[in-house]
Amino acid sequence: MNASRTITRSAPSFVAATSIVSSHLAVETPGAGFTDITREVAKFLREVGAGEGVVTLFIRHTSASLMIQENADPAVLLDLMTALDRAAPEDGGWRHDTEGPDDMPAHIKTMLTATSLQIPVLDGEMALGTWQGIYLIEHRARAHRREIVLQFIGATKS
Repeated sequence: MNASRTITRSAPSFVAATSIVSSHLAVETPGAGFTDITREVAKFLREVGAGEGVVTLFIRHTSASLMIQENADPAVLLDLMTALDRAAPEDGGWRHDTEGPDDMPAHIKTMLTATSLQIPVLDGEMALGTWQGIYLIEHRARAHRREIVLQFIGATKS
């Protein structure tokens, strides 16, 4: 049996979604690894005067991805890269290697992570937890220019 626990919920908040605002974020990656884009997304929300709503991020690539992950201990990101490398090693005998040995592993790593994220926006701020950050994950060994579509849907403050 489960021990008793307390569950609470705030009262519902109703807001008419009156705005849809989109932008493109270009990120130059140095090669495989994590790039924290949290501040850029927050900047977008400030610029559009976001109030209540949701922000969606979508990466327009098949060898890079998006993730919400811990932003306090850098060892977490190193361990996550190690886990992804173990899940899809370059020497895995992949048939698709058109752009090099990291080509197919990059596609697999993207499949295991996410190409889009949706984050609630409350009073103009993303409802992220204390230790959460938004990351672009570059799965290719060499540098790339990656494009992310940002879209806020909701009420604006203006």
